[in-house]
Amino acid sequence: MTMPPLTASFVLHFGEMGSRWGFNRTIGQVFALLVMSEEALTANDLSDSLGISRGNVSMAVKELQSWQLAKVMHRQGDRKEYYYPAGDIMALAIKVFEQRRKREVDPTLSVVRDILMEQPATPQDEYAQAKVREVHDLLESLSKWADDLQQLNPDSLQTLMKLGTRMGKVLEFKERLFSDAAAIEPESPKT
Repeated sequence: MTMPPLTASFVLHFGEMGSRWGFNRTIGQVFALLVMSEEALTANDLSDSLGISRGNVSMAVKELQSWQLAKVMHRQGDRKEYYYPAGDIMALAIKVFEQRRKREVDPTLSVVRDILMEQPATPQDEYAQAKVREVHDLLESLSKWADDLQQLNPDSLQTLMKLGTRMGKVLEFKERLFSDAAAIEPESPKT
């Protein structure tokens, strides 16, 4: 199976990006090819298209399934397994975000909570613990925010993302407006 040039370009790039997003190049390429394919693909299709071994394909697909990014189906009268993406682009992005949080943020929060339970022995420990509390509070806020985002339906999430930069501008305007108002506020009359 030969990939069209546009697909090949995307698959190669996605392989490189995959390593930055938490999985290796081969997994990124397999994932990209599944997303770019209109039809479900067999391990042979993936192997032939990417020029990698079936064993490598098998490991990549298992990893994608553990991330809940790929699904398998069978066709009547065919013993082969056919793989396809586990949702649309937005659903897949949310799953990557969710899995990275489970694999990176949650374990860090666990360690941070354990550190906060310890009694500081020195002033340096007290200072360090205060900084750890700041990290904890930030991660907890981000985690709660991520939970809230995951409760939104894809359309609402898309709308929220589009509002993001506009909301930043509104908040900047509000800040300027109120800081300017405070600067020109008349003094109260003396009695």
